[in-house]
Amino acid sequence: METTYSPTETDVLTAWQERSAAFTSAVEAVHDWQAPSPCEGWSARDVLDHVLGTERDFLAAQALLSADAEAAPGDPVALWATHQREVTALLGEASIAQRPYEGAFGPTTVGALMVEFYGFDLVVHRWDLDRSQGREARLSAHELAIIEAAVAGWGEHAYAPGILARPVPVPEGADRQARVLALTGRRN
Repeated sequence: METTYSPTETDVLTAWQERSAAFTSAVEAVHDWQAPSPCEGWSARDVLDHVLGTERDFLAAQALLSADAEAAPGDPVALWATHQREVTALLGEASIAQRPYEGAFGPTTVGALMVEFYGFDLVVHRWDLDRSQGREARLSAHELAIIEAAVAGWGEHAYAPGILARPVPVPEGADRQARVLALTGRRN
């Protein structure tokens, strides 16, 4: 599948900032990094380490950042803040945001991949962080649309090892959030 999203660098930066701002708020609100998350076997810290590690690995493979923050000791909030600033600066550069990249679904750009794939991760894992802290985690209609579009676009690839758990059943009459999260193997 070829990407249908061909954003300008302004679009990339705006979309990244939108997704990362909501994730940043969730990171800053974590009070117990050892609390279990909805991701089986993962603590809140494991969720953050996953987000940091996968983003940094991708950007390191593009010779844009080092991958050294993965599972780094120290203040998780500070680690995320530093990473978020670095990625925001990178995506604000047209030469980086528009750099061609041959993705799993065909040709795209570094910026589009950061927004589509890693931005999706920020939305879903924001919910995981909020739930790990016992907070009611409501996703906006826009965030639910991001998840729906990604899962539909990825098809069966969405359920490859290390991506998403298989969908779970939802009760009759479940709200949209419960139905969408169920597509990712999460129970609302």
